[in-house]
Amino acid sequence: MKIQGSIALVTGANRGLGAAFVRALLAAGAAKVYAAARNPSNIVEAGAVPVLLDVTRPDQIDSLVSELGDVNLLINNAGIGGSGSVLAATSVDALRQQFEVNAVAPLRMAQAFAPTLAASSESAIINVISALSWATLPGVTGTYSASKSAAWALSNAMRQELKAQGTEVLSLHVAFMDTDMARGVPGEKASPDEVAQMALAALEAEQSELLADDVTRNVHAGLTALPPLYLGMLG
Repeated sequence: MKIQGSIALVTGANRGLGAAFVRALLAAGAAKVYAAARNPSNIVEAGAVPVLLDVTRPDQIDSLVSELGDVNLLINNAGIGGSGSVLAATSVDALRQQFEVNAVAPLRMAQAFAPTLAASSESAIINVISALSWATLPGVTGTYSASKSAAWALSNAMRQELKAQGTEVLSLHVAFMDTDMARGVPGEKASPDEVAQMALAALEAEQSELLADDVTRNVHAGLTALPPLYLGMLG
């Protein structure tokens, strides 16, 4: 779909990649950009329309659906991190919270906005996932990776089911970015603004998945290098 003239809703738009998406959409000629956050007063991008949304609150999602009947591009960006061993006493609670935000919330948003998207001549969803949907750092990302793996599977299912109504679905996979979530992580980090611009370009090019950096591409390549025995089992 074309970004110019589109009307977008970005979740988690107050900082990081969400704020970068708002900037990229406005620069690409989007007609309107709804920037959603739990505290809309934190939205500072000029030209954005701040809206209230906690993605774990179904009542707030329903309220937005009734208010924003013109949206034809939904960007599910809101997410939470977290680290620790899966054997830690707190891991089950962490898993539940990460699943609720990283996997269940994008599904709720897609379900709620599907009729609105269907009413447009062209529409799309971008789901922000992670390179860690395909890899786990032992003792560090077990529950987070699980939530992002679920988000990837759900994004694939959305793509298949929404195709009938003409809504495209792009899964965005990226490793560490220069955001608050990865501030304490050493090593090279991708620019959120560059990632957002790449994602919009990929959507216009009708891609279904974007591997936004070298780390992500290498992790994905490792998946496709499985021995024939395992490929046969997966098939």
